[in-house]
Amino acid sequence: MRKILGIGLLTLSFIACKPTNDVKSQIGLKGNWTLTNVSYPKGYKVTSFHIADAKCFEGSEWKFVSNNNTGVLTLNHPGDCPEFSSNIVWTIGTDQSFNLKFVGNERAKHITAGYKLLIQNQMPNSFELVDDSSGTKIVYRFEKNN
Repeated sequence: MRKILGIGLLTLSFIACKPTNDVKSQIGLKGNWTLTNVSYPKGYKVTSFHIADAKCFEGSEWKFVSNNNTGVLTLNHPGDCPEFSSNIVWTIGTDQSFNLKFVGNERAKHITAGYKLLIQNQMPNSFELVDDSSGTKIVYRFEKNN
């Protein structure tokens, strides 16, 4: 009986410790990236992340630190786009969900709002984030900086 109980507890501990993040994918994002293109259906006006027009994000610089899932986003688009920079916290789930919070100078645990996107086509020098939460598919394409 003790042996069965021990096996049951061991099995339960493996199930309870199932990883929720895709560590390999997260490590693949380590470094500095440029958001090179934002695409969505013609005729739509898209405001990305409640910050600015989606096209303002083209040319933005993103730094991803994979060992603590933090980083920085800086908008670099001149013209009618606002100046914006923020610390970020992010994770990639085992279901390829990309979870993102803009934290500014706050601690991540104090920020309750965030964004859930899908990471796809991840390669060593490029990847895409897809947002289809509004019914309109928005694709953010990133290229790694050398």
